[in-house]
Amino acid sequence: SDVMFVVGREQQKVFAHRCVLACRCQAFRGMLGQVPAGSQDSSSSVPPQGPFVLGNVQPEVFLAVIEFLYTNSVTLNSHIALEVLTSSVEYGLQDLCKLCVKFIKDTLSVEQVCEALQAAVTYGQADLQQHCLAFIEGCTAAVVRTQGFRELSDVVLARVLRSDRLAVDELELVQAVREWAHVSSAVLERPVPEVAALPVRELRLPLLAPSELVTLESYNQQDLLIPVENIAAAWRAHALRKGSGVPSRLCRPRRGTRPRDHHRHLEPHAK
Repeated sequence: SDVMFVVGREQQKVFAHRCVLACRCQAFRGMLGQVPAGSQDSSSSVPPQGPFVLGNVQPEVFLAVIEFLYTNSVTLNSHIALEVLTSSVEYGLQDLCKLCVKFIKDTLSVEQVCEALQAAVTYGQADLQQHCLAFIEGCTAAVVRTQGFRELSDVVLARVLRSDRLAVDELELVQAVREWAHVSSAVLERPVPEVAALPVRELRLPLLAPSELVTLESYNQQDLLIPVENIAAAWRAHALRKGSGVPSRLCRPRRGTRPRDHHRHLEPHAK
C-alpha cells in the first residue's frame, strides 16, 4: 500500500493503494492528488503523503466503501447500511448507493424504517421513499411507537401523515405526534407549537368524536400543540354535520381509522 487513513474515534489505520482509489472514485482522486496545505510551490505535483484523518466515519463503514472500490461489491449489515449509503452519496458512488438501497429495502424493519425514510428523503432516493412509506402504512401502529418515529424531521413526519393508508386510528396518531413534538422541542430547544406546526396541519381532527375532542382540548391546554382554530374547525364540522370550512383531506378516514357515528356526515358518498 502507499496511502494510509486514520478512521473514526478509534483511530483505526486503513491501508490502500492510491491508483485503485483514484481510478474508482473522483472524490478520492481529488483528496489524494491535491497539493499539501502550506506548500511553497503551488504548482508542485507531489501528492500529499498522509496519513489522511477521517474522524467522522466509522471504521466498519469506511472499510465497506474500500471493499466496494476494490471488488465492486459490498458486505453490508443492518447496523451500517444507512451510513454506507451516506458515504456513497458523499463520495459520488452511484453503484454503491444502489447496492445500499437494495439491501435496505430487503431488510427493512419496524425499528429502522423511519431512519431509512429520513435518509431516503435527505438523499433524494425516491424509490426508497416509496418503499419505506408503504412499509409504514402496513404496520403504522407499531412504527409510531419506535424511537425512529420520534426522531423524524417535521417535513418527513408531515409527509407520512398525509397518507390515507396509515393503519392506525387518528386518536393514536394525535398522541404519537404529541410525543414526537415534546422530544423535538427538547432536542431543538424550541417551543412545542413551533416545532410541530407543519405535522399538526395533517392531523384529521374532524374524525374524532366529541368526547375525544374534549379530552384533546384538556391536553392541549398544557402544551398548546394544536392551534385553537384547528380544534374549532373540528367542532364546527360536528355542529354543521359536515366538513364545512375544513380541507377535504382532513375529513377523509384513513385505512386504520375506527368508525365513528358522525363519519357518515363527513363522507356523504362513502358506502
